[in-house]
Amino acid sequence: MTAPASAATPAPLPAATSALAAPQSPLDPRTRLLLEGPIVGTLLRLAWPNVLVMVAQACAGLIETWFIGRLGTDALAGMALAFPAVMLMQMVSGGAIGGGIASAIARALGARRRTDADALVLHAVVIALGFGLLFTLAMALSGRWLYGHMGGSGASLDAALTYSHWVFAGAVLVWLFNSLAAVIRGTGNMALPATVTCVGVVALLPLSPLLIFGWGPLPGMGIAGGALALLLYYAGGCAVLAAHLWRGRSPLRPTWAGTVLRWALFKDILRVGLLAAVSAISTNLAIGVATGLVGSFGPAAIAGYGTAARLEYLLVPLVFGLGAPLVSMVGTCMGAGQRGRALRVAWVGAATAAVLTEAIGLAAAVWPRQWLGLFGSDPAMLEAGAQYLRVVGPTYGFFGLGLALYFASQGAGRLRWPVTGNLVRLAVAAGGGAWVLQAGGGLQAVFAVQGVALVLYGLCIAASIAGGAWFGPVGRPRSTAGLLQRVEAAGLAATK
Repeated sequence: MTAPASAATPAPLPAATSALAAPQSPLDPRTRLLLEGPIVGTLLRLAWPNVLVMVAQACAGLIETWFIGRLGTDALAGMALAFPAVMLMQMVSGGAIGGGIASAIARALGARRRTDADALVLHAVVIALGFGLLFTLAMALSGRWLYGHMGGSGASLDAALTYSHWVFAGAVLVWLFNSLAAVIRGTGNMALPATVTCVGVVALLPLSPLLIFGWGPLPGMGIAGGALALLLYYAGGCAVLAAHLWRGRSPLRPTWAGTVLRWALFKDILRVGLLAAVSAISTNLAIGVATGLVGSFGPAAIAGYGTAARLEYLLVPLVFGLGAPLVSMVGTCMGAGQRGRALRVAWVGAATAAVLTEAIGLAAAVWPRQWLGLFGSDPAMLEAGAQYLRVVGPTYGFFGLGLALYFASQGAGRLRWPVTGNLVRLAVAAGGGAWVLQAGGGLQAVFAVQGVALVLYGLCIAASIAGGAWFGPVGRPRSTAGLLQRVEAAGLAATK
C-alpha cells in the first residue's frame, strides 16, 4: 500500500456506461484535484466540511430526541421504534442511491463526459421523486404491522405511528435533499452541503421545541412537532441546493430543455445505488431485529437499546463525512483509469474511519451513562443501554472500517462484497441473537452477538478488497502494489 504513484492508461468504462458516447471536455480544476492532489491532504480537505455536515445532521436528530425525551419514556420508546425506518430512508437516499448518484457523476467527470454528467442531475431528481413516493406509500400501509412486530404496544406504539406518519408524509423532501446534495458532492464540492445543513441545524434549535411544546397562542404538537420541524429543515435545504445547481457556480449545467431521459443513465446510478441499498436495508434490519429481540424485555429495555444504538447511527453520518469524498475521489480515479491511486485512497480513508469510530466506541463503553443520561433517567432504560455500549462499543472500529470501504466501493462501482459483508452481519445478528435468546441468554448475550456481527462485517469487506474484489475474482489479500501486479498479469489493467 506504499507503492509510488504510477501513471495508468485509462480502463474501459463499466458495461453500464460504455454505450454512453459524449465528446471529452477539459478537466475542471476540482476534478483535477481529485486526480492529482496529494491523497491525505485532499481527502482531509474534502472530508472536514463533510464530517461537519454529517455531525450537524446527526445533531438534528439528537436535538429532536432530547426534546421528545422530555415527553416521557413512552414517547422515547416510540421514537426508538420508528427510528430504524427513518434511518433506513436516510441511508438509502443519502448513502446508497445518493452514493450511486455521486459515483456516476464523478466517473463521468473523470472520463470527461460532461454532457452525461449534466444529464445525470435530472435523472437523479426523477429517481428521488419516485423513491420518495414509494417510501410514503410503504410506511402508510405497513407502519402499524412493522412497529408492532418490533415490540411496540399501547402508548409507545401510538407514539411511533404518530411520528412515522408525519415524517414519511414528507419523504419526497428527504429524498430530494439527499439526492441534490449527492449531485454536488459528486463534483467534489463538500462545502455547500455542509453549510446548508449547519444553518438548518441552527434553525432546528428553536423550531423543534416550539412545535413540540408550543408557545403562547401556538399549541404544542407533541412528538408530531419534532417530525414537522425536521421536514421544514429539509424543505429549506432543497431550495438552496436547487438554486446552486440551476443558478449558481456549479461545474454542472443541468437543464430540462432538450434533455431526454435515458435508461443508460438511470442504470449508471441504480447499478451502484440499488446494490448499496441492500447494504443499507440489511444494516437497519439488523438493528430492527435486535430491537425486536430486546422488546421481550419490555418498553424500558427498548428505549435503552434504541437510545444506545443511536450512537451507532451517529457513526454512520460521521463515517459518511469521510465516505462522500471517498466516493468522489475513488470514482474519479477509476473513471480516469488510475486504479492504484483509487486503492490507496480507499485504504487511507478506511484506516482513518476505523481509528475514529474505535475511539468513540471505547469512550462509550467506559462512560455509557454520560451518553444515555442525555435522553432520560429511567433506571431500567439506563441499565439496558449501558449493557449494550459496554459490550458492543469496543467493536465499533470494525464497523467504521467496513463502512468506509463500502463507500470507496461505491466510487469504484464494485459493491458485491460490501453487500455480502452486510448480509453476513444481518445473518449473525438475527440468527445468533434469536438462538441465544431461545437458549435462555439475557440482554448481554444478545448484545454480544451484535458485536461479533460487526467484527465479521468489517473483516469480510476489508479482506475482499485486499484480495482484488474491485478487479476480478477474490484471491489472497495483498498489498496495493502486489494486487496491481496480479491485475496486470491477468490482463485486467495496464500500468507502467
